Amino acid sequence: MNKLAETHYPIHDLLAWRWSPRAFADRAVEPATLGALFEAARWAASAFNEQPWRFIVARREEGACYRQLLECLVEFNQGWARHAPVLILGLAKRTYTQTGEINRHGWHDLGLATAQLVVQATALGLYAHAMAGILPDRAREQYAIPDDFDVVTGLALGYLGDAATLPDDLREREGAPRQRRPLTELVFSGGWNAPADLG
Repeated sequence: MNKLAETHYPIHDLLAWRWSPRAFADRAVEPATLGALFEAARWAASAFNEQPWRFIVARREEGACYRQLLECLVEFNQGWARHAPVLILGLAKRTYTQTGEINRHGWHDLGLATAQLVVQATALGLYAHAMAGILPDRAREQYAIPDDFDVVTGLALGYLGDAATLPDDLREREGAPRQRRPLTELVFSGGWNAPADLG
C-alpha cells in the first residue's frame, strides 16, 4: 500500500514513508531488532539529559506478558492491536531525579524518544501505531508503576499486514490518503496565526 506523504518541501524518505497502520503481519519481531529500536530511543535529546522516558514492552510469543499489556489498552484498540506482534507502553517521569523539581518537559522528551524509535522502526521495515487510547490506572496497577511516572501512550508495532483482514470501518481508514494541516496553520512568525515565510 502506497502511503507516501505528499510534501510541499522535500523530507527524508524515512519520514515520508512512515505511517500508522492497524493491520500487522503474523511475523515476529526479533529481540535484537527491538533492541535497535530502544537504542534509537535511548539516544534522544532530553532536558538536562534526564532521559525521563521508560518503556514497557511485550512480544506476542510471551503469552501472559502480552495479554497483560493488551489489557492496558481501551477495548477499541484491543480489537485491532491484538494482532500486532509487539505492544509497548510509554511512560514519563514527572520530576527531575537530581532536584525533585517538576519536569515540565517529560512528556515532550518521551515523545522525542518515541519518534526516534519509530523512525528506526521505519528504517528496519517495521511500522508503529501510537495510541492515546490506553488505561493508565490499569497499567499502574498491573506493573506497580511508581507514582512519579505518568503512563502516557501505547504503541502497536510490527511488519505491515493486509488491510483486508480488518473490519470494514478500519479497512476504509487504512486505505484513506494521509492528511496534514498546511504549514501556514502550524508555523507562525511575528504574531499568533501569522504564517511564517518559508520561501
